[in-house]
Amino acid sequence: MLVSWDWLKQYVTLDVSVDEMSERLTMSGLNLEEFHAVGNDFCIDLEVTSNRPDCLGHLGVAREAAVLLGQTLKVPAASPKCGSTPVSSVTSVAIECPDLCPQYQARIIRGAKVGPSPAWLVQRLATVGIASINNIVDITNYVLMECGQPLHAFDFDKLHGKKIIVRRAKSGEKLQAIDHKEYTLTPEMCVIADADHPVALAGVMGGAEAEITTATKSILIEAALFAPLSIRETSRRLKLSSDSSYRFERKLDPHGPDWASRRCCELILELAGGELLDGAVFAGTQPSARRDPITLRFAQIERVLGITIPDEEAVRILLALGLEMVGREQAECAKQDGQECPSYNSATFVPPSNRLDLSREIDLIEEVARIHGLDKIRDDVSVPLCRSAQSLRDRVTDRVCDVLTAAGFFEAITLSLVSERDHKLFQPRGNLAPLSIDHPDFRQASLLRHSLVPSLMASRRENERRGSFGAQLFEIAAVYLSSDKTLPQSQSEPTLVSFVSGSAFAEMKGLVEQLAARVNSLAVVTARPSSLPQFVPGRGAEVLLNGQFWGWLGELDRSVSDQLDLRDTVSIAELDLSVLEANANLVPKFQPWPQYQGSSRDLNFVLDDQVTWNSLEETVRNAAGPLLESVGFGGQYKGKQIPDGKKSYLVTLLYCSPDRTLTGEEIEAAQQSVISSCATQLGATLRA
Repeated sequence: MLVSWDWLKQYVTLDVSVDEMSERLTMSGLNLEEFHAVGNDFCIDLEVTSNRPDCLGHLGVAREAAVLLGQTLKVPAASPKCGSTPVSSVTSVAIECPDLCPQYQARIIRGAKVGPSPAWLVQRLATVGIASINNIVDITNYVLMECGQPLHAFDFDKLHGKKIIVRRAKSGEKLQAIDHKEYTLTPEMCVIADADHPVALAGVMGGAEAEITTATKSILIEAALFAPLSIRETSRRLKLSSDSSYRFERKLDPHGPDWASRRCCELILELAGGELLDGAVFAGTQPSARRDPITLRFAQIERVLGITIPDEEAVRILLALGLEMVGREQAECAKQDGQECPSYNSATFVPPSNRLDLSREIDLIEEVARIHGLDKIRDDVSVPLCRSAQSLRDRVTDRVCDVLTAAGFFEAITLSLVSERDHKLFQPRGNLAPLSIDHPDFRQASLLRHSLVPSLMASRRENERRGSFGAQLFEIAAVYLSSDKTLPQSQSEPTLVSFVSGSAFAEMKGLVEQLAARVNSLAVVTARPSSLPQFVPGRGAEVLLNGQFWGWLGELDRSVSDQLDLRDTVSIAELDLSVLEANANLVPKFQPWPQYQGSSRDLNFVLDDQVTWNSLEETVRNAAGPLLESVGFGGQYKGKQIPDGKKSYLVTLLYCSPDRTLTGEEIEAAQQSVISSCATQLGATLRA
């Protein structure tokens, strides 16, 4: 925000130097970038944060200066003299897109004389880097820089139908702006139109057809509010920015347009003459009269800041900033200078309409602190703090990262947007339509991803391209499945744990089991065949954790990896972090180490092809009894010695007792029970 020193003096008495005022503004939150002389004036460049659009005008900066210096702010009355003809009799305003334009008002001045601006107006605009055009345009720019509310002046006689229609642009509609460049518009953009075609790009720039010239006699003054996101998107899409768009992007005072419109008309009547028609044509929603009150507990000031600020000083600061005190809670009576005076626990304030950043008690404490002086808070001040604690998700995520990094994986951070080709590389959710964005910077990659796997595969390909082969990568991030706000976030934007490697299917399954065991030592991981076409047949699985669907695991078919020209085979796993979190038991019960040596046995079963390892393992565990410590997968075989339609599984069983060494008879009895159950339930036979 560029500020003229002489201009600032119109609203507040400045009895300090430019250096001192700049320092005090910096310490209160308006950081000084630099200042330099412009003729007999000074231009002060202040950094205004995005939450303070009230300071994007000289009046806002003057209010800050007045509070810091203990001076009175002088705001122009903005009371133009009106004629007898009602403005509603000559024009009308209609808003067809209230979501993009919540309010719009128009005033009309007839008989104004367009010409050069007076020297004082030219000088003030020049100080803040704005060139003089003519007195009417200069006045709209002046009021913009005065209060921060953008305005626009139309040549009323050039408006077809003598009306204003605020609407969405039609597809392919064109507008020649006042920079004399032609822009192609889209239906997402808001335009100001007359009865036939657009005459301005709402909130960004006016059109050349209805701009003010020396031949203009009647002027329509626009004062409006526009949706910040719409203005930002339009400005970026067209690569067209202005002082107006910069301010509209930051959500302005809903009561600002009326004052700015009256102030603009007042100056036009003063400098260009003419007659102001009576009243204003208003369309849209009237802003609410009052905002919700905020209660400030005075004890909280010292608790948060660590220093004592008198209650009355805090009240003075907030009142000077424009807040209205609407109540106090009395605590007790105390004597002061021999007089009984009330003491208060708290006070309730209503923020002004231009301070949309004030909504909580802590906001009021911040206002008191920055005006009182942040430099008055000592370095060694004691401020009570509560030690933060990790959430369950943080703790689970840390353990997942520990397991994967220990296994040789590197964490990746990839974009949430993917191209259509990459989206199709791995589609575990079938043909669910992806969400997309329409942004000029993301023409190729405009789809919000359903899976992290394509992005990790692209990263693996980039590593190969740079000579780093066999990169094992993982990522923990959200995917985006639905824009339905009624759905819980775990369904619309689930957080996934995904990793890619060149390892075999069995190794990846072991890593998945290790992840589960690290979070819950008693967790049971099972797998069932997956029909996803991206997997090699027979090497893809759906993973379940304690019987709950958890994700996918498998080796990708070469038809998938070849699309990225990957050199090596790729195995992937994609798991839902919320499922792991729901089954977490991060403080397992202590179990002593076995005092007696266990004994292992191998069984080589021949089974039908459709019998899965999971069903075999479950049958073995149920039949072996309490002496069974673990069941291990020794391998699978198909070949000449195995009949067609059959396969063999090698099962390793470990038996152990916590209180004795097992005898051969006990182990043999358990073995026979396993063999019998597998034969009865699965049709298994021992391989000769």
